[in-house]
Amino acid sequence: MEVIVEFAKFILPAAIVLYAMYLTVKSFLDKEMAQKMVDIKAQNSTAIIPTRLQAYERLTLLLERITPNNLVFRLNDSGYSAKEFHQILVANIREEFNHNLSQQVYVSDEVWSMTKNAVEDVILSINQASQNLEDDARSIDLGRKIIDQQMQAQNEQDAVSQALSALKNEVRQNF
Repeated sequence: MEVIVEFAKFILPAAIVLYAMYLTVKSFLDKEMAQKMVDIKAQNSTAIIPTRLQAYERLTLLLERITPNNLVFRLNDSGYSAKEFHQILVANIREEFNHNLSQQVYVSDEVWSMTKNAVEDVILSINQASQNLEDDARSIDLGRKIIDQQMQAQNEQDAVSQALSALKNEVRQNF
């Protein structure tokens, strides 16, 4: 029995020291891992923040470019018939939208949904303006009708303005 007590006198302190060393090393490694995670997140944020800001800028540009007034003035050519101009306007809006589809990854679902609604609203507005035109109508006639529609609805905040407002608010909140 005495041998066991003598053996325990050596083993027990050694086990306590070994356990204390284990806890110390584990604590040190945990802190190192946490610091590495903080460093990785910091590196990611320096890469992601400019990308997110660029996404906000691109969506703002999309919304500005699809505003009916801007579309009509930018794309109007007196050589087009109203039907050709209608097709050009809708194709241009869809092209702009498709070009910016990837930006949805960087913005909130609400802002993306409002952007999609604005695109659909502008296309609907253009379609409505082109419905009652004569067969021989020119692009200028369609352009006038689109602008007139927008002027009549100016009292209401249109979908493009709402999407732009939501986009700006999100940028202000995040940055």
